[in-house]
Amino acid sequence: MNPNKPAQEPGEDPIRAHVFDGIAEYDRRLPNWWLVTLYAGIVFAIIYWMATEHFGRTTNESLVDAEMQRIEAEKLASSASNLDEATLWKMSRNPVFVEAGRATFQSTCASCHNAALTGGIGPSLVDNIWIHGNKPVDVLKTVTDGVAAKGMPAWGPVLGGKKVSEVVAFVLSHQQAP
Repeated sequence: MNPNKPAQEPGEDPIRAHVFDGIAEYDRRLPNWWLVTLYAGIVFAIIYWMATEHFGRTTNESLVDAEMQRIEAEKLASSASNLDEATLWKMSRNPVFVEAGRATFQSTCASCHNAALTGGIGPSLVDNIWIHGNKPVDVLKTVTDGVAAKGMPAWGPVLGGKKVSEVVAFVLSHQQAP
């Protein structure tokens, strides 16, 4: 008989062969509920890691880009009182401005100019032929003041300067910048 191994009575769980500082351990299997919890935690951790790191994750770089575009849109909106060609072209390349302009265009202008800007009652806005001038400030003036002779209402008093500049940015986003 091993003096380091404590005696085992019949019917008890087996005791491990090693003893340390006079302490012996039972050689028992872990309970099933504990094993299920352990394995479920491991599976959950793997799925969570895959979901956050690989599938549909918004990267920090894209979050920074979106925030920079929003800041640029705010700067451009604050310069709405001094709209020149360069500012209007910048607005037309900013996704925040273009998306806001798209929403306004769909609700006010699409009935005449079509949702795809291809024309209908009003002229097409995606071709190279512009009736009232082809510069961004000409487009702004046309949208703001309207063209009563052609049946286009003046949208400046109705929408306000910011929304008009957003619509112009949306229209210009479909054109090539000079």
